[in-house]
Amino acid sequence: MSIFGQLLKRSSPQQGIVLYYLAAIIVAFLLLNLPYVHKSGVDVNPIDTLFVAVSGISVTGLTPISIVDTYSTFGQIIILVILNIGGIGVMAIGTLLWVVLGKHIGIRERQLIMLDNNKDTMSGTVKLILEIVRTIIVIEFIGAILLAFYFYRDNPDLKYAIMQGIFVSISATTNGGLDITGDSLVPYAKDYFVQTIVMFLIVLGSIGFPVLLEVKAYIKNRVTNFRFSLFTKITTSTYLFLFVFGVIIIFLLEHNHAFKGMSWHQSLFYSLFQSATTRSAGLQTIDVSQFSDPTNIIMSLLMFIGSSPSSVGGGIRTTTFAILILFVINFSNSADKTSIKVFNREIHIMDIQRSFMVFTMASILTFTSMIIISAAEQGKLTFLQVFFEVMSAFGTCGLTLGVTDDISNLTKIILMILMFIGRVGLISFIIMIGGRKEPKKYHYPKERIQIG
Repeated sequence: MSIFGQLLKRSSPQQGIVLYYLAAIIVAFLLLNLPYVHKSGVDVNPIDTLFVAVSGISVTGLTPISIVDTYSTFGQIIILVILNIGGIGVMAIGTLLWVVLGKHIGIRERQLIMLDNNKDTMSGTVKLILEIVRTIIVIEFIGAILLAFYFYRDNPDLKYAIMQGIFVSISATTNGGLDITGDSLVPYAKDYFVQTIVMFLIVLGSIGFPVLLEVKAYIKNRVTNFRFSLFTKITTSTYLFLFVFGVIIIFLLEHNHAFKGMSWHQSLFYSLFQSATTRSAGLQTIDVSQFSDPTNIIMSLLMFIGSSPSSVGGGIRTTTFAILILFVINFSNSADKTSIKVFNREIHIMDIQRSFMVFTMASILTFTSMIIISAAEQGKLTFLQVFFEVMSAFGTCGLTLGVTDDISNLTKIILMILMFIGRVGLISFIIMIGGRKEPKKYHYPKERIQIG
């Protein structure tokens, strides 16, 4: 048995997930070092290649090198494969391969699939994965066709139009944030058709696979008396709130700054796109370094929240944010301080505890990372630049204030760790480190202490 197999056999399911993602990063790193991946005469530092591999598997989009200037067409195809592995999920891709090869999917594999997709039970896990893979591929295919036809109309170079259409579609759907224009989507800043298509792809990728599958079941009317789950209701409403909030704030703060002299519709589309991309996408239609400090702080906080669970994105996730806000509202207005009631349902106490744990650990992790990076880049980066890059990495977003190509190796390592944890998920990562312990069979006497 291989060393990896032995480690996997001895590890807990959470540790297994982390091991699979680490293995995926190693594979991605090796793929990016294949012959003909780089353009002729281009030499890439190994740590930069590793950074791109981590960024691809975590579908973040931060990169210290230019994709279009560094990688050949073959290399760009390799990156698309890496983005799909990271976006759809390592276990999802593994499950697809198991099914294709006719391999039996045992209890162990089903546990890993369940954890990688935030499911509570193992029933229907394989069917779920196949449905997710099918749905994402269909979304990417439709997006690629629409964009390729449009790009070909502007530039009658068939190879360019197809490659650009496929790359933008996959990068947007997986929220990968990488591009082959060298300037993200800034060249299409006034092209509302491209922006609209890309925003739809970003939303479909980051709103959560369960939401897509429930909507699909509702449209096809497969289930009689169909009712959307509490997860879908909370996720969709929170996602919509954060999107609208981001649009309004960006529009108002930049009205007399970055958007000064622009038409209302151009300002609106800039605001719409930048709000959508903070969920976890990383693509941009304007250089965010042109924004004011308050706007970049708000965008950093939106990236910290990130996308929905069981999606392509990272961050603390929309449901965590929703539960925290609902708890505060409930604590202020309700006699029952320990429960949260919403949409005629009550949220499980375990989910409330997990939300506070995720928020606390994410805050400690990002705060510690900012201190280390500030010390490593003393005098080179401002606090806002450090804050923005850290939140972008943890939220697997990929937006940058233009400093990623000029940072030390230590900072690159910190950002890679943040991207990795953001993609794997804090709960899996914490359990991997601490291990799963048996609950104690006794309790001590309870005593109240003063709070606040």
